[in-house]
Amino acid sequence: MDEYQQLVSLISLTMGVAWASGLNLYAAILVLGLGGASGGVVLPENLQVVQDPAVIMAAGLMYGVEFFADKIPGVDTGWDALHTFVRIPAGALLAANTVGDVSPALQLAAGIVGGSVTSVTHAAKASSRMLINTSPEPVSNWAASVGEDVAVLGGLWLALNHPVIFLLLFVVFILLLIWLLPKLWRGIARIFRKLGQWLGLSDTLPAQAPTPTALADELQKLESMHRAGSLSDEEFSAAKRQLLSDG
Repeated sequence: MDEYQQLVSLISLTMGVAWASGLNLYAAILVLGLGGASGGVVLPENLQVVQDPAVIMAAGLMYGVEFFADKIPGVDTGWDALHTFVRIPAGALLAANTVGDVSPALQLAAGIVGGSVTSVTHAAKASSRMLINTSPEPVSNWAASVGEDVAVLGGLWLALNHPVIFLLLFVVFILLLIWLLPKLWRGIARIFRKLGQWLGLSDTLPAQAPTPTALADELQKLESMHRAGSLSDEEFSAAKRQLLSDG
């Protein structure tokens, strides 16, 4: 039974670290580092590096920068874009170190799964914030940013203290992402289409196909010109094929 509980706790912490890294990497490191350094939590040996004062200070500094950058509409989107290259590899590395002293194969597997979890969490965060930024008021942006910080703190607390509850909520989160991400990406695609129209990079209105009535009128005109001798048989056939093709 003890081995089962240890396994559940290990899986919970591994997924929790990866998930939290996708939302706010520096907050996740800061929470783990302060918790381990204060003796409030016992971290796996390979993860205890986050307890080092230098790591805590660096994470605290970067969290302070992100705290303000994440609450400025537009700046937060640029920050998220840059951190695509930071959060995902860091989340994979933290997840690999969380599993402790195991075989290299298991450690690599934990890194792969952890990196994937960080990727989808980061994608959901960045996509939702981009859509929120279309709103002219900044309140929704601030609320989303504070909510993410609270979620990191609460999620890691659950992962450390109530691993079963965290894993159940984590499964619900993944299922929600499967449903939500395509909708977020379609919304972002609409934003880029509108930007393209405003910048003149795409047509404002799509080309409209001729109505059935207009098509019939054009065919009658071609027939009249053919009977009058204005169009040869070959020209009439080619013009008719082109008209039907356009319609």
